[in-house]
Amino acid sequence: MKAILKISLVSLISSGLTFMFFISFYSPEKLNIEAAIAPIVPMNFSSNYEAINAAPTDFVLAANKSIGAVVHIKNTANGSSDNYLDYFLGEDRRARVGTGSGVIVSPDGYVLTNNHVIENATKLEVTTNDNKRYQATLVATDPATDIAVLKIDTDKPLPYLYFGDSDQTRIGEWVLAIGNPFNLNSTVTAGIISAKSRDLNDRDSKNQSYIQTDAAVNMGNSGGALVNTSGELIGINTAITSMSGGFEGYSFAIPSNIARKVFEDLVEFGSVKKGLIGIFGTPVTPDLVASENLSLLEGVYIREVQKGMGAEKAGLKEEDIITKIDDIKIKTFSDLTGYIESKHPGDRVTVEYYRNGEAKTTEVTLEVINQVRFMQMTIENFTAKEKKEMNLDYGLRVLES
Repeated sequence: MKAILKISLVSLISSGLTFMFFISFYSPEKLNIEAAIAPIVPMNFSSNYEAINAAPTDFVLAANKSIGAVVHIKNTANGSSDNYLDYFLGEDRRARVGTGSGVIVSPDGYVLTNNHVIENATKLEVTTNDNKRYQATLVATDPATDIAVLKIDTDKPLPYLYFGDSDQTRIGEWVLAIGNPFNLNSTVTAGIISAKSRDLNDRDSKNQSYIQTDAAVNMGNSGGALVNTSGELIGINTAITSMSGGFEGYSFAIPSNIARKVFEDLVEFGSVKKGLIGIFGTPVTPDLVASENLSLLEGVYIREVQKGMGAEKAGLKEEDIITKIDDIKIKTFSDLTGYIESKHPGDRVTVEYYRNGEAKTTEVTLEVINQVRFMQMTIENFTAKEKKEMNLDYGLRVLES
């Protein structure tokens, strides 16, 4: 009994000492201090970031508005042959068939496509989204921009796409690519605009300015439509960059403002009338900044001004740096050429530029160049009157050699 009392007494004393130890070292004041080391502070992002609309993008309206205006194009062309009988008879009995896409851009049947889709064609067949087939005639082509115009005849107005303003498109904007990849008619894919004024001169000889997207584009999509979420035509799908030959996330479209201008010229004149600003330039690069001691890091540096052209008449000089034309910011030469190619001879543009670090503005009238130096010769185009008098479709006059 005494042993039990001793054990109970020792337990009671131990419990008391433990309680006193806890009170001494873990008082509420000290606990509060420890907790205050890392306080939770409410975060308010509204003053630093714009609210983002989390509503999902609906592509149904754009697809429904666009899909009926995109057509399948079959190109039949004479093929090459090593068959000795064909050679002996002077003919090639085999035909090559290629396919691509096109866009109806008027209710009376004008179709816009790529030149490479219909190149060397002896027969062109267009199939609309409702499976009606038409024999198409070639109106005209412009290989420099890879644009061709076809015409199909029909008794009823056709569904067609309105041209959107490609200058107003923005990087990150949703787009749809509509075409016929691998003969899978009326295929719609979605993506965003990845870049604008993309220069592909290292891949071809054309002086172009493309819209780059990640919407899936494959063989057969060429000549098809790139539309915005309002169903407006903002580009003609033209090319991809690929290591495998298939789509890898990089597709390129001719901007609608260029395509529309080329289309209108081809229908009205049969050829493209290009308005030129009259300079030779290069984009501002870090190397150029260092070598020329430039004060700007972006723009187009003028290396030469062509005599008698609009730039010279407006007062632009060598070593000026163009930074803006109308409302278009100029960072690269493809920014400049892409915008100017959408204009006509006689159009006036406002050019903002820097000279010796000072900002200036001038008005430039775009002109057609008539004389050029080529291989120690000076040549010029015949006028329309001269070509008519000599029954010529095209030709050049040698002025000096």
